[in-house]
Amino acid sequence: MLESCKTAKERWGGVSEIIDRWLNERQELLVTYCKLSGLNAFDEDKSEAVPERVQAFCQILVDYISAGHFEVYEQLLKEGKEFNDGGLELADKIYPKIQGTTEVLLNFNDRFDTTAHCNDLIDQFPSELSVVGQVLEERFTLEDQLIEVLHNSHKELMV
Repeated sequence: MLESCKTAKERWGGVSEIIDRWLNERQELLVTYCKLSGLNAFDEDKSEAVPERVQAFCQILVDYISAGHFEVYEQLLKEGKEFNDGGLELADKIYPKIQGTTEVLLNFNDRFDTTAHCNDLIDQFPSELSVVGQVLEERFTLEDQLIEVLHNSHKELMV
């Protein structure tokens, strides 16, 4: 029994660290989003800084999405398979919804990822950023559901 606990800790001990690091990235993404949403694109003192800040936001956004898809979700699914307690069925319903948000967010990135794109689309930026905020809120809710069903419900068993 002690050996199985040790094995579980070795196998899943790093998952919490991965999730913690990812949630810290989420916080950074939100802070950057809030700062960006507070910019007035038509304020002459700040107009040159807008494209740079948008590009920084796009980079953090893509990094966050990538970490989710290629690191966090993968580990959560492995954990769900190990415990095989129904979490994978819920994940199968949640994941396509997360994928839908990924497409919207990456489309935003593609539209605003360069200075030229930002300058060309500056009039559309406030409304598109608003949509991004709504999509991020939806995504975070879905991701939290994944963490709850595939990780937190087993947390005590992995210590």
